[in-house]
Formats: sequence, C-alpha cells, structure tokens
Amino acid sequence: MIAQSFQYESPQTLQEAIELLHKYGDEAKIMSGGHSLIPMMKLRFAAPEAVIDINGIPGLAYIKEEDGMVKIGGLTRESELEHSDLLAKHFPIFADVTKLIADPQVRNMGTLGGNLAHGDAANDHPAVMLALRASVVATGAEGEREIPIDEFFYGFYMTALQHGEILTEIRIPVPPAGTGNAYHKLERKVGDYATTGVAVQLTIDSNGIVTAAGIGLTNVNPVPLRAARSEDALIGKPISEETLKLAAQYASEDCSPSSDLRGTEEYKRHVTGVLVKRMILKAAERAMQ
Repeated sequence: MIAQSFQYESPQTLQEAIELLHKYGDEAKIMSGGHSLIPMMKLRFAAPEAVIDINGIPGLAYIKEEDGMVKIGGLTRESELEHSDLLAKHFPIFADVTKLIADPQVRNMGTLGGNLAHGDAANDHPAVMLALRASVVATGAEGEREIPIDEFFYGFYMTALQHGEILTEIRIPVPPAGTGNAYHKLERKVGDYATTGVAVQLTIDSNGIVTAAGIGLTNVNPVPLRAARSEDALIGKPISEETLKLAAQYASEDCSPSSDLRGTEEYKRHVTGVLVKRMILKAAERAMQ
C-alpha cells in the first residue's frame, strides 16, 4: 500500500515548526527519522493531513554535559549515540541498546527524540530512560517544560506531549562513582522488536551495598514499565543470590505481556526474570570497574 496524500512541510526553525503544528492541529505529524511514521502511513494506520519534517532545523542534534546532566538533542541519531565518547564514559548502556536497534541504515536516520515521542513500549529507549531516570524537554508556543520520564508515558502509544509541542531534549543525571548500567533484549531475529528487554542502572558503594537502582522493561507491558519492586529489592543490600531471585521474581510478576508469535505470556515472564538477573550482574560488574 501507499500513503494517502498529504501536505509536506519542511520548517527551518523550531518556531516555524510549532506554528505549523498549530496551523494543522491534530491532522499534523512530526517527522524526524521517520522509521515509525512512514510505515504507519504506508499501511494507512496513520493518515495525517500534513507531515512536518523537522530535519532541517539546526541545533537539535547534540550530546553534551552541563549542570550535572548529560543533554541529548531530540534529533540526535542512533548512530551518534552508538559512537559518542561522552556517553561511553558515563553510560555504556547506550552502546548496548543502539547496536540492537534494527540495522546501520536505520540507525543513521532514527533519532532518540522520535523513538521516545512515538510512545511505543516495544521500542528500546523508553526502558533505558526509565532505568537512567531521565527527563524530556517539550518545547511549544509557551516555551519549554521538563517532564520526568515516569510521567511521560501514560497509555498505548500515548505520551505527555501536548498539542503544539515538540520533544527537543533528553536530560540524564550524571551518575556518581560506582555506577554501572546495561541493557539487553531477546529477539527472534536481528532487528526485530524485543520478545522482552531489560535495562538496569545500579550505584554500589565501597562496601558493596546498592545505594540506587533503576530497572526498565521493554515490550512486556502496554506502557513502558519501571520494575519498581525489583528496584526496591536491591536498594540497601549487597548483590546476592537472594536479591537477584527477588528482583527477577518481582519483574516477572509485575509485567503484563501478551501471548503472540514471539512467545506465550508464561515464556515472556520467565525470560524477563532471566534477563533481569543477567543485567543486574552486568551493571554491577561495570559499577565496580
């Protein structure tokens, strides 16, 4: 199938893009990488009156550290995340996740902001952002507002972005010493959506006690899911067989997968628990390096 007819707009400034969103209202869609929007349009799952291509807007692609935050522009490509020295320093999890996203052609165009704004629990970055306790910046006619990641996803393909807003930046707190993070997903074939995926960030003190934990789950819930009970099972304790078992059990119980071609509900719950254990151990290993 091919997409229905639409008006193509290519604004050169952020202000122009916001004005176009207000002009077309709910009939407009923002395009950054386009790897979610274009297939949906071809299948007629989406039929916008206007596509607003923001790739020509300067200043929305960057990775920098300031004010105790790593700040990533909404138009930053997956390939830039994959090869960033700054992210490798603080967040090796980005090298984990980006190499599991589709293929190099997709990563050369796909953007972090688009991945999050799509609001798909099957995407990989939502779980990572939950684990890292990130926030996103939405820019609209009234200016900027910062949204904690736990308040960003609230329904099936639904986010806290309001009419006329564009996701322009992601902010991630620079972790303290003794922090490690890791991500992995189980997939049927290279580039497929996850059967399940787990992102973990841990901070471990000099006595081996976990002082902070973040765990996000991919594609085992209608909305990107923080494994809160699993986090609580780790904090204030050393990594042990007991804490690993509890964290895995809670994640398996608290997710809500559905049976499909990628596996039964029971299978997905089981492998989620397995991945939780493995990513906790990998994050802990990195934290102690």
